[in-house]
Amino acid sequence: MTFPAFVSSQSEPRARGEELGSRRRTAIAANLAGYTDLFRAAGATPAQVRAWGEQALDRSAAWAPRLADEMAGIASGAGLEPWQVAVVNARTEILAAVHASGEGECSTSVVLSGPGLPPRTVQTWDWHDHLRDAPMVWELEPRPGHVVRTFTEAGVLAKIGVNTAGLGVHFNILRHDTDTAEVGVPVHLIARRILEEAATVEEAAAIARSATVSASTVITAVTGEGAGAIEISPAGVAVVPPGPGGVLLHCNHFLDPALAEGERHATERPGTYDRLRHLRDHAVELGGDDLTERALAMLSHAPEGAPVCAHPDLSQPIDQRWETLATIALDLTAGRLRVHQGGPCRVTEATWQTF
Repeated sequence: MTFPAFVSSQSEPRARGEELGSRRRTAIAANLAGYTDLFRAAGATPAQVRAWGEQALDRSAAWAPRLADEMAGIASGAGLEPWQVAVVNARTEILAAVHASGEGECSTSVVLSGPGLPPRTVQTWDWHDHLRDAPMVWELEPRPGHVVRTFTEAGVLAKIGVNTAGLGVHFNILRHDTDTAEVGVPVHLIARRILEEAATVEEAAAIARSATVSASTVITAVTGEGAGAIEISPAGVAVVPPGPGGVLLHCNHFLDPALAEGERHATERPGTYDRLRHLRDHAVELGGDDLTERALAMLSHAPEGAPVCAHPDLSQPIDQRWETLATIALDLTAGRLRVHQGGPCRVTEATWQTF
């Protein structure tokens, strides 16, 4: 099985958004409905959600007017209000505002193979199982000759991706004591601007530092020359470099010592530490040439091991159910994504989607 793919033909932001909104109208509406259910289960009221969506739209317009225009275009094409598209893009911020937490989430591995060799990357993307139909892959050309390809959700401007300048990003959620209900720039828009504008880790970090955020995440930027885990929180931005052997691993807790003092997610749900230990124990395999073998090196199920490959407990409410919905690698040399629908336990050579 493969994820839906869309290639934009429009270059102007609002027109590009309208095209996507009209072509993916049903999926965007379903994604909004799914998040509405999730926010309700997490304790948010409809009035709060609308207010947060409007706030996210205002913050986005001030920080990146072109991206706010694109969200407005998506809304127009999909028959929605702009604040509703902003809600989907600001889902991380809204979940932080209601102090949502959970056991599942993503695990990322980057191994720099050495001079002249491409980085070896792979990550799992865990999310709520009732949103399993939300993902899509999307290609756009924000300026002539600069192509962005991203694995994202219907109506969300970007997430994991690559650009033809030779940079790619992985994406993991974090939680920090300074996360606030005063919604700031959505972290998904930071990923989009990085993919649109950056060719180096330093440029990516500068974009992240320019945004005032209300929620935390880590965007791991990778190029042929280096990598850095850009940890973002209202308390500041830190770049974690690769360790010995060019290995850079990240799950869902802060690694920067100063930011780690405000760690919230891992103190409530410590499984992220088990997942990081699993990745460290398999760093050699994660640096291998074969993508399928790298994905299988991530394979670990709870309760006998670290829950890198998650499956939902259907006895739990929707805000406490997680599933590994995708396994994703960056091919920076070719400027493409390799995507498998589902977790590492179902990966074979034949299940990879090349985008």
